[in-house]
Amino acid sequence: MIIIDGTPLSIEAVEQIAKGEETLNLSSDEQFISRIERGRVLFGQLLSDGQFVYGVNTGLGDSCNELVPVHLFNDLPVHLYTYHGCGMGAFFDAQTARSILTVLMVSLSYGHSAVRMEVLEKIECLLNSGVVPLIPEEGSVGASGDLTPMSYVAAVLCGEREVIYDGEIKKTTDVFQALGITPLILSTKESLAIMNGTAVMTGLACMAFQRASYLSRLSAMLSAMALLVTLGNAHHFDDFLFQIKPHPGQRKVARWLRNDLRCGVPEKNLNRLQDRYSIRCAPHVIGTLEDTLPWLRQLIETELNSVCDNPVVSLDTGELFNGGNFYGGHIALAMDTLKSVMANIADLLDRQVAQMVDPKLNHGLPANLKGAQGERAAVNHGFKAVQIAVSAWTAEALKQTMPASAFSRSTECHNQDKVSMGTIAARDCLRVLQLTEQVASASLLVCCQGLELRFRQKELSLEQISPDIQGVLESVRTVSPFLEEDRALDGELHAVLTFIKNRHWSLPA
Repeated sequence: MIIIDGTPLSIEAVEQIAKGEETLNLSSDEQFISRIERGRVLFGQLLSDGQFVYGVNTGLGDSCNELVPVHLFNDLPVHLYTYHGCGMGAFFDAQTARSILTVLMVSLSYGHSAVRMEVLEKIECLLNSGVVPLIPEEGSVGASGDLTPMSYVAAVLCGEREVIYDGEIKKTTDVFQALGITPLILSTKESLAIMNGTAVMTGLACMAFQRASYLSRLSAMLSAMALLVTLGNAHHFDDFLFQIKPHPGQRKVARWLRNDLRCGVPEKNLNRLQDRYSIRCAPHVIGTLEDTLPWLRQLIETELNSVCDNPVVSLDTGELFNGGNFYGGHIALAMDTLKSVMANIADLLDRQVAQMVDPKLNHGLPANLKGAQGERAAVNHGFKAVQIAVSAWTAEALKQTMPASAFSRSTECHNQDKVSMGTIAARDCLRVLQLTEQVASASLLVCCQGLELRFRQKELSLEQISPDIQGVLESVRTVSPFLEEDRALDGELHAVLTFIKNRHWSLPA
């Protein structure tokens, strides 16, 4: 159980809630409840005192100079989520949507957003009842917050639009009725508090970070396997080299490689003075990601544990502040950076695959790692098409590295004249991660084929392979046998991809 009580949450906790591994519960602590209620009371006092409060007694965005009559105050929240119902494209899956809800809950739990406790309780109810708002991916420029996608969350809380329940898309009204959930009636400011933040991009960033962390370690193991397949020189990973260029992440990756290759200070391979860069520089490429991850964590977790809507109220002074905390520049930077680093990992693995299947470069293995022999070799093609597919996925990943944050647009009558594009950057990053995971799944099949060919040629033995690599080889073989005769490999690639997405292997760090 993970308690929401206005204290910081980790990326890992968000993912656990998103995956349903942990339940989310609001704190019953009186101080926490009092803080939420105090924010709402102070906000009400501001209205009673006749202050102009953006989005309550004024219009929204460029219309902020228009005054709203008192008898229409409660209409405005409904109009806000209604007119933003213009999202397009695919919908976020259930896990991602749950991550978004969790991030929203954290932001609202500090009390500065001036929402009632009922709003937090309704979000808790959705998460713990397995009711997930159907949120479209497209429509946010990342400031003024994730307005369009988050309007679908606000609408669902009020019993409108659609949800994912029991793996199916259903009308919210039908699901609420079946579960006995009473729709929320949003009060002043609450629709704005739900929509006017960075919950979507930050929820996506939390999921992206975890996937990238796992791919980092897996890529190091794949590089070790590629070295074994090509009979490469493990001396490239001697710790001395990384003492004199001591980036911590790079040095960590070199240590991983030595452990996977079961060598402390490896002996020099005098028959191979220097391997090609995709082998020799693996610690330097993957190390870039490892050295970036702590910085990305700081950016993402700071945003996660922030109050990101506008306006906000000080619980100490009761003063109202109008600002721009909805601007997602830090997440945009984090996701643009991560997608670039991850595409380089895809490119590294792509080059290793190309080397392993090429008889001019793989040092004695058959072309395309064919398993067929004799006259059958003439009609079999091994991993020829897989290598082409890997190249296609890598090219698309590299194409996605154009920074979304560089494409700010002026919108909404030039009120939102500088925007972050953080949500687009996060979506791009998730696509790059998907493509990199596909490259990794193909690389696993190629590496396993190459290792078994070395075993058959008596150039390697199973005893020379580390227990961790042996475990990976054995589990891959449960879904993808040695390739003797050509067969369609898409089902096997998907099976291995599922292993990667589920982090099937507990890789030693």
